[in-house]
Amino acid sequence: MRVVLTGATGTIGVAVAGALRARGDEVVALSRDARRAARRLGAGVDVREWPVPTRDAPSDVLAGADAVVHMLGEPVAQRWTADAKRRIRDSRVLGTRALVDALKGLPPERRPRTLLSQSATGYYGAADARPLDEAAPAGDGFLADVVTAWEREAEAAAPFMRVVRLRTGVVLAPDGGALSRMLPFFRLAIGGPVAGGRQYVPWVHLDDVVRAVLHCLDHSDVEGAVNVTAPEPATNAELSRALGRALQRPAVLPVPGFALRLLYGDMAQIVTTGQRVLPARLQRAGFEFRRPALDAALHDVLRAA
Repeated sequence: MRVVLTGATGTIGVAVAGALRARGDEVVALSRDARRAARRLGAGVDVREWPVPTRDAPSDVLAGADAVVHMLGEPVAQRWTADAKRRIRDSRVLGTRALVDALKGLPPERRPRTLLSQSATGYYGAADARPLDEAAPAGDGFLADVVTAWEREAEAAAPFMRVVRLRTGVVLAPDGGALSRMLPFFRLAIGGPVAGGRQYVPWVHLDDVVRAVLHCLDHSDVEGAVNVTAPEPATNAELSRALGRALQRPAVLPVPGFALRLLYGDMAQIVTTGQRVLPARLQRAGFEFRRPALDAALHDVLRAA
């Protein structure tokens, strides 16, 4: 199939592009910086310009594709100044709106059949230990509000194509993501549970994220919200202990929540709060996780780090 990717130069995007190419699909990446994207994605990916990714999505590139995988978004892991919050929201909400408007304007016979739109478990807001499947309501706070608006824009395409909203959790990857920021501290034996450690971390191995994307592309009966998280969520304390075991380092030094809030401001809520998210819809669709256990997932990631 011919698949158009946005956000293809991120950690997930690069891996998805590689997996699609490996199985023989044609991949077209939309990027604000086509030269940089071509270097990062390598030969075999057709890179096209999307100079202003909050408007004017290129209809000529979208026309005739079988599917679109939309992963565009300003990084969330930064200090949330007023300007950063605007960029985080606009890149997702306005970018998705521009994409859907372009898709809607295509002749039906030239329109892709499927839109997979990246979303996030931040949809559920700060939650306690209750298990959360896709039927759980949206939470409160900045991230929950952004994700709700983001998903609303994607769902506007549902009347004329299949839409899957991929609520992805904390991705464990050898390069980039949350783990890359944690590793230096744990390798120095100064890592440990954050803000008490009781909050759940909806973790997932990068391999399973990529496989979930391909599964949703290939199974036309999957639509709507899909949680992309491991089936066995862990608390922050459990994740810290597992990372310590994988590195053969102690992981007992607690990190108080107030210290993170002083350092990162409101953005600290990403790690001081959490959600116990379960991939109910993926599992009902017959998806089998390759890395369902945290210890084995961390060992695999660290071998490649």
